Amino acid sequence: MASCPGRPRIYVDYREEGKGVAEALTRLGAAIFYQQLDIGDYVISDRIVVERKTIDDLARSVFDGRLFDQARRLAEYYEIPVLIVEGDLSMLEKITEKVVEVKMALIAASIDLGIRVIYSGSVLETAKLLYHMACREQYGSRRPVIIHRKRRFEQLWMQQLYVVQSLPSIGPRLAEKLLERFGSIEAICRASIVELENVLGEARARQVYRVIHMPYKPNKPRLA
Repeated sequence: MASCPGRPRIYVDYREEGKGVAEALTRLGAAIFYQQLDIGDYVISDRIVVERKTIDDLARSVFDGRLFDQARRLAEYYEIPVLIVEGDLSMLEKITEKVVEVKMALIAASIDLGIRVIYSGSVLETAKLLYHMACREQYGSRRPVIIHRKRRFEQLWMQQLYVVQSLPSIGPRLAEKLLERFGSIEAICRASIVELENVLGEARARQVYRVIHMPYKPNKPRLA
């Protein structure tokens, strides 16, 4: 691997800590910053986000619907969404009988949503791919790393979906259900917990209701 002219910065979702990739990236010379990322597992720049899936997680995410939900979010907020599939693909046959369906799902994510699918044989190979990607992106074009990236929306309904998705534990599907059920963001904010529960379930509804209605009391240190 060619040497990097600097120390690339990579933002890593805290749930990836201890799984080996971030640790390998540190050994390679990358600067790692753990955060709670709403989208993806690794953010390389304001353009590039990476979702990492082992073979086992890939199979499970295809059949429980997570893969397409995650892929849509990757494609919606980043110009270059990347999916790294880590492990031996032949192991799929030991995990599920629906191997063709899993591979077709990857094709659909690539063709329909523009996801770049990259295959990796190991944790170390994944780390090397991410490191090379970060070096090329950050030092090849001197692009800044921006985590909290706001997308520009051309249509009002897109803006409304974006606002509702900022509520805790609300993804694109639930945001759409809430807007379809209540008709507007104002109506969602005025809904009772019981009304929210009909769409979100008890725990999520209470969390959303609390965020909307509790007074704003920032816990900030006072300046001397």
